[in-house]
This record gives sequence, C-alpha cells and structure tokens, in this order.
Amino acid sequence: MSKNESPPRRWLMKSEPDAYSWDDLVAEGEGTWDGVRNHRAANNMRAMQVGDQAFFYHSNIGKEIVGIAVISQTGLTDPTDPDGKWACVRVKPLRKLANPVTLATIKADPALAEIELVRLGRLSVAEIRPGEWDYILRLAGE
Repeated sequence: MSKNESPPRRWLMKSEPDAYSWDDLVAEGEGTWDGVRNHRAANNMRAMQVGDQAFFYHSNIGKEIVGIAVISQTGLTDPTDPDGKWACVRVKPLRKLANPVTLATIKADPALAEIELVRLGRLSVAEIRPGEWDYILRLAGE
C-alpha cells in the first residue's frame, strides 16, 4: 500500500432475501446495489472503494450474515433514481460464510455492542470496524 492509499474498509449491506438474496448475487456474478434512500447509507456507498469487502446480510427473513461480497465498481448514479441524486455500487460475490452469523448472536455478544448493525438497526449499508469484521469471521467459523 502506498503512502497515499488508505487501507480497505469493510461494510455490511442488507438485502431482503425474497427481493435479492445471496444466491441471486451468485447467479448474476455481479450485482448493482441500488434503491438506497437513506443519506447515511448512501454516504457509506459513496465512501466505498473498489476492493473493499462487505458482509452480505439477509434482512427480515433469516436476519443473518451469509456471505462476503467485494465492491467492484463505485461512483455510480442509482439507475432507480429518476433525479440522479442517489448513489449505487456494483458488487461481486466473494464467498459464502462457513456458518451464517445471526442478528440474535450479534446482539447477544457484548463484544459487538457498538456495531452499527445493532446501534443503527435500520441502516441498510453500515461500516464495520476491523475488529468487528475479524470477530464476526471467527463467529462464522473462519
């Protein structure tokens, strides 16, 4: 990493599996993460860089982290926004987790009490700090 490069950041991206699931992303090979209409979540997407990784979280049904995606394209305008004000990114599946990590497990663990998934539960695109990322991977058996 050069002096001007920042280390890759980690994220969590929520999707309702009946609308767009991990299996849908795998089948597509690369998907567009669009439709986000929360300013903080959109700012998180604007902060993403190609190569950043994100946990893929199934919301509403399952409520669990199921896989890891990699950000493949950034700086895009959301095609679902007729005004062109909202951002989107493209993502590719990296790998399915050995074991999904449920929201109940995360909420019950004091080591994850400050994770944005818990603190800002309605946020659809959240930042994950390095220690949280590594801890969740251990919970997943990786």
